[in-house]
Amino acid sequence: MILIRYILKKFFPVFAGALVFFCFVLLLVDLLGNLWRYLLEGASLKAIARVSLFYIPKAVSFSVPLAVLFGAAFTLSSLHASNELTVIFASGISLFRFTLPLLIFSLLLSVAFFFFEDRIAVPFYARKIEAQRAALNEPVSYDNDRIVVLADGGRTVYRADYYDDGQQRLYNFMIFMRSEDRSLNRIITADSAFWDNQRWILSGAVSYIYEDGKIFFIEGSDFVCTETPDTFKNISVSVDEVSTAQAREYIAKLKRTGLPHAEAASLYHKKFAFPLITFIAVFLSIGLAGKSRKNILLVSLVSCVSAAVAFYVTQMVTMLLSQFGYISPFAGAWIPVFLFTGISIVLLRFART
Repeated sequence: MILIRYILKKFFPVFAGALVFFCFVLLLVDLLGNLWRYLLEGASLKAIARVSLFYIPKAVSFSVPLAVLFGAAFTLSSLHASNELTVIFASGISLFRFTLPLLIFSLLLSVAFFFFEDRIAVPFYARKIEAQRAALNEPVSYDNDRIVVLADGGRTVYRADYYDDGQQRLYNFMIFMRSEDRSLNRIITADSAFWDNQRWILSGAVSYIYEDGKIFFIEGSDFVCTETPDTFKNISVSVDEVSTAQAREYIAKLKRTGLPHAEAASLYHKKFAFPLITFIAVFLSIGLAGKSRKNILLVSLVSCVSAAVAFYVTQMVTMLLSQFGYISPFAGAWIPVFLFTGISIVLLRFART
């Protein structure tokens, strides 16, 4: 228990200091990156402060992995430089056993990190985007054009030239209805259609029905379209910026409407895989412990940044592979976790213990 308290006492001040530092840097970068736009639009100091305030949880989310990695690397390197690790090893305590409290802490932090990101960081980041758009006078439009939507498992296809969100009206609306074998059996065209809170009311509708090798022409239509206006809106949702529940709903909508969903699915799996980066960060730090006795601060910072860059680049590559369909969305999100866990085990295997 004495050693457990000792290593945690060494670790937590460094971790907290690194967390504050990295958060400050991210907030400063975001502020300076948009400062010229704020000045151009004449945004008030209160509006700018509001944007920065809402960005704090997301900055914490970005900073936690780096802070954990730096804290563990610096703590173990300083113990090695002062020969304290040598004393611990000589007493019969292995490196893994000595650092086990850090591993347990990082694993618990990974679970907390997931809930913090999902329940706090994501909602506040959405409010940050809204506040920033308001400060920069950026309009938001859900109007859409050249719309093609699949429904009923592909048996019904909706097409429209334009959707006006203000009036909730579709222009040059067409409905293609297919049988179980995907053969076309009916086409409904309408000059326009408007939403009456329950269904779409077609204006100037004409139906073309194909039966027994013949085409029948009928004015009007008895087909009831109950697809909500959200189906036709120009809504570009970033799965990274919504909760897991909202992400599931969005992916279900993409599947239902026949739109590509590989990218959204891979980002959804990433929500569960990414929090484990805190555990991997500590594991990597343990494996790299004792590599240098000099310039501990610099070496710890460089190893921290290098490991983070390596992980993010690997994750970026696997996510791109999953988005283009070369690997599954699950593999795209989890391969970096498994890969760097394996690297950490190898480093620990050959570390000085």
